[in-house]
Amino acid sequence: MKKKKKKAKLRFLGGAGTVTGSKILVESKGKRILVDCGMFQGIKALREKNWEDFPVEPSSIDAILLTHAHLDHCGYIPALVAKGFKGEIHCTPPTKDLTEVILSDSAKIQEEEAERANRYKYTKHKPAKPLYTLVDVEFAMGLFITHNLHQWVILNGGMKFQFRNSGHLPGSAFIEMKINKKVFVFSGDLGRTKPLILPSPEYIKYADVVVMESTYGDRLHTEEDPQKVLGDIIWETYRRKGILMIPTFTVERAQELLFLLANLKEQNELPGIQIFLDSPMGVQATNILLKHSDWHSLSKEECLAMNSIAELIVDAKASRAVVADSAPKIVLAGSGMITGGRILHYLSQFGDDPNNTILLAGFQAAGTRGRTLLEGANELKFFGTTHKINAQIKQMHSLSGHGDQQDILNWLSHLKNKPEQILLNHGEPHQSNALRVKIQDELGFPCRTVQMDQRISFKVEEELVREDML
Repeated sequence: MKKKKKKAKLRFLGGAGTVTGSKILVESKGKRILVDCGMFQGIKALREKNWEDFPVEPSSIDAILLTHAHLDHCGYIPALVAKGFKGEIHCTPPTKDLTEVILSDSAKIQEEEAERANRYKYTKHKPAKPLYTLVDVEFAMGLFITHNLHQWVILNGGMKFQFRNSGHLPGSAFIEMKINKKVFVFSGDLGRTKPLILPSPEYIKYADVVVMESTYGDRLHTEEDPQKVLGDIIWETYRRKGILMIPTFTVERAQELLFLLANLKEQNELPGIQIFLDSPMGVQATNILLKHSDWHSLSKEECLAMNSIAELIVDAKASRAVVADSAPKIVLAGSGMITGGRILHYLSQFGDDPNNTILLAGFQAAGTRGRTLLEGANELKFFGTTHKINAQIKQMHSLSGHGDQQDILNWLSHLKNKPEQILLNHGEPHQSNALRVKIQDELGFPCRTVQMDQRISFKVEEELVREDML
């Protein structure tokens, strides 16, 4: 008899050395499983990866396990399906609902941008095309299968997984996967220890291998009171008779901002000013949050207040009317990193006025227009031309949906065993490296950062077989 070694192979196809395009290929026991299927965003070199041939034949992938609905984790799904993927896509019920909204919005924006680029001839491509269309999204959504938390799903004889709450946004989950007796955990995006409107993340007690995000691995969130910070910025802008523009992540961040605005109104701490949520996707995401009551920590009264604090703008005609009105107001509009969406129309109209304020309410990835503003730029290019930006630039750190360095260390510290390996992904290099040092020094766990297209194998069993079977 000889021992036949069995292995699980991880290959990082995105979200490695960067905070975008998250994709992890897991190969074991004759199965190919893709954990997340994100779109690359940010700098041009990353965005161009969306158009490259996929590193493995899409039709050879058996299933996708989706941790949550943000575009950097789900945004490439329609393109992969269009290239030949035909397997099942597993996620929680809120994730499916939110993913359909986000992918539809992404496809619509791509179609509109391609049409605009072709009409005004500011594209190098002839013609410009979207990465995928609304038809592609509709077809992809037919492959989704939902599971509740803690429901074990069998992939084959020795491979199964379950979703567990990660506290990042409604429906978000980390994945606990068992390959024979070895436990792999994929964190997805881990939320904060005490989220504003969501249940706190669950803890893990045992894992052999943990693939851990590191978006805020080099820093601690400030202790600022987000409601006070928001209120102060609102009043500062109001006293200048200006307009407050908030580029908004339409899933969770928009709902958190509505929650804070409702609290400010309840406490008579808002000026008499109109508030608009100018985002069809934001409106839909808010309805989805309220629909899945077991995925948030809000009371019925808080839900009603949050849902009525702003005028909800859906159709384009109403949006154009709000843009055309120069009266003081608060506007929440996508996208959160100013990569597209209706916020661009507001910046085009009001971005040059120093009495106005642009409030960035979350992480701004390298290469995005939001990061460009934080780095001091006074102009942005969009709609094929350059726009002056002289509005006040503010940033809130306290609304981040990602756990910071201490949140991550606290989460990992609940492990009762010493893992074989912690693998850090989904972070820029300095963030991942800072977290790696902290994990090694404070927890004593073996830890390394991963690189794009890196392949790492782990032994999952040794099976006795007869020599004549080899």
